[in-house]
Amino acid sequence: MSPAAERVMARADALAAISESPDALTRVYLSTQHLQANQLVGQWMSQAGMTVWQDSVGNICGRYEGEREGARAVLLGSHLDTVRNAGRYDGMLGVLTAIEVVDSLHQQGIRLAQAIEIVGFGDEEGTRFGITLLGSRGLTGTWPQGWLETCDAGGISVAQAMVQAGLDPSRVALAARHQDDFSACLELHIEQGPCLEQEGLALGVVEAINGARRLNCRFIGEAGHAGTVPMNHRKDALAAAAEWMMQIENATLQHGGNLVATVGELRCFPGAVNVIPGEVALSLDIRGPQDAPLDALLGELLLQAQSIAARRGMHFAAEEFYRIAATPCDTRLQRLLGEAVESVQGCSLSLPSGAGHDTIALAERWPVGMLFVRCKGGISHHPAESVMAEDVALAIEAFGLAVRKLGAN
Repeated sequence: MSPAAERVMARADALAAISESPDALTRVYLSTQHLQANQLVGQWMSQAGMTVWQDSVGNICGRYEGEREGARAVLLGSHLDTVRNAGRYDGMLGVLTAIEVVDSLHQQGIRLAQAIEIVGFGDEEGTRFGITLLGSRGLTGTWPQGWLETCDAGGISVAQAMVQAGLDPSRVALAARHQDDFSACLELHIEQGPCLEQEGLALGVVEAINGARRLNCRFIGEAGHAGTVPMNHRKDALAAAAEWMMQIENATLQHGGNLVATVGELRCFPGAVNVIPGEVALSLDIRGPQDAPLDALLGELLLQAQSIAARRGMHFAAEEFYRIAATPCDTRLQRLLGEAVESVQGCSLSLPSGAGHDTIALAERWPVGMLFVRCKGGISHHPAESVMAEDVALAIEAFGLAVRKLGAN
């Protein structure tokens, strides 16, 4: 095992020990554990030759100066918060590998034309307050009005939590960085899916973070006696929903393009063993790396549902309650990362990210690129989350190559 990879694995273990409960890793925004993690990561940044500070929204930041003081910087990093009962690599791996890239430069006495900044974002998951990307939106200056008043389950507002953490809620805007501060942003992250493992590859390059649409849907038929209503007289809402669910699966497969669709919730009314379901409520979640094909699929699926309902003498309704645009990664940065990955593993795979990341917020201001690292079984947000030290070594090498090339100009 390379010393750098060994250090990353050990530091991931050290961070995993900073948890609000000893038997399940949980570290949420502005908690005592968050501040402890910041302090530890700040020490590692200092050891790697960086100037370190905690910004006004609680992100831990480090800067490795370029050849000329005050130069633009390449921004690296990921998040340090977790979901409840989490794994130890989601977010943290990106921060720790970035520190190794800087440490390698520091040990060799190398300064690049551009500076390098690393940020350990305080909140990406939204576990505590139910709002996500607080850390990265602090950096981009896009905190919505009302976030400070949002409360956690204990009734503590973001503003109160900031005061308890030694931060000043009136100074949130000071975390925002100028457009010219950064030339590009790179994030390394575990894949959180099985594609790299299935391909037998350690690393992959993200083409885009999936856009998503979520809808609440409803088939309204007619309830009736399960024994007395003949089959050809029924308006069975569940049968209609089942037909549509099969069409959702088939149409999404036919469209390809890394589109995915899921019916995750299904409720029958009245919900009795001897009553034909008169009404069915179901959810639809569809995602994809490009908005146009995503919206085309959604339109097709909704037309299919209307057609099924009309043919069966029923009513169909759908209400969209969540929408997020796809976040394409910068083509130049994809190429740069792809070349670095090819040089260390012989080939490169492009793939979308089905999960959200801090990169979504950063992409609103700067060019972004993402490097994925294989994780065992594609498992994440779970204690079984696992990466191999050999993969981490390759990730550090590829990430370092890309950063050096990017920062040289």
